[in-house]
Amino acid sequence: MEESDNQNLSPRNNNFLIGFEEEEKFLLEAWKKNTLHNSWLFSGVEGIGKASLAYKFAKFVLFADEKDKDKYTSLDIPPQSAVNNLVSNNAHPDLKIIERDYIEADKKKIIKAIKDGEQLAQEDLKELKKSANIKVDEVRTINEFLSKRSGNDGWRVVIIDSIDDMNTSSANAILKTLEEPPHKALMLLISHNPNRLLPTIKSRCAKLNLKPLSEENVASLLRRYRPNMSEKEIKELTPLSSGSIGKALLYADNDALEVYHRLSQIIYEKEKFALSDLLEFCNTYSADEESYALVQELILKFIAENIEQVSDINEFAKSWEETIKIFNETAALNLDKKQALMNIIINLTKRM
Repeated sequence: MEESDNQNLSPRNNNFLIGFEEEEKFLLEAWKKNTLHNSWLFSGVEGIGKASLAYKFAKFVLFADEKDKDKYTSLDIPPQSAVNNLVSNNAHPDLKIIERDYIEADKKKIIKAIKDGEQLAQEDLKELKKSANIKVDEVRTINEFLSKRSGNDGWRVVIIDSIDDMNTSSANAILKTLEEPPHKALMLLISHNPNRLLPTIKSRCAKLNLKPLSEENVASLLRRYRPNMSEKEIKELTPLSSGSIGKALLYADNDALEVYHRLSQIIYEKEKFALSDLLEFCNTYSADEESYALVQELILKFIAENIEQVSDINEFAKSWEETIKIFNETAALNLDKKQALMNIIINLTKRM
């Protein structure tokens, strides 16, 4: 593993991609044959590498020589190339990235740090908050960007990560560009849930539906990016990730295996579990939003993983509906998260 691998996992910096060999070949052939659609919708579950593929394709299109197409056999470009460095630093003049911006207060913190010549610590960066949606004013800048020709009459590329983050106004603002794309404009739209998109957006895009990664690929990537993990941990964590390396890394960094084991132990002990253990568990994982979000996911994964192991599947399946209902009501009505976790876990102990 290269020393920089662990620090360059953001899609624009990630030059190592596995699991989408067929999709890469398909895009390369479309480019070679001049049948490349102007607008593409890359869809699939979150964390599998959709954005990494979009950036890889963008780098290739901005780098490759269209006068000598036959020499290219993959979308790989030299890591030390000017195009790779410019894209990695979000400085390429022919690439525009549209994503949720930081809220105004946090944006001022970043600007102040830049003016002062300082670099925000990783802990500080994690605390910064982004707006709930991609703003319509940001979307409207796309037309101005695409109206200018590339210096060498090459492609101009827009990556929207993700289009799910657009509200109705933003989504409507992008429609005209999708309907009448300028010469040599390439739009790469990323979606975790394409079913929620406007039909008019989906109908104007070529679609590339990316499947979750195989467990073999997730395990391989965990070994690459988390070399200190034991094979036992990798073997246990991989199935929990549901084919998402992003999810697997999040779980690895937040001790998800320990949380899952504690949860399983309490549930399998049924009425014999110590109330103090349940209270401690619920206190710990309702203390902040990140912990609560993690345990929500793991509870639902526990139900999915164990539904076939119980005698009354229909009865146990009700746990899924009840759990979703409790989580939704807790969020909508701002109810006590600790009490929600206790109610859910106690219900599960009765059905195992």
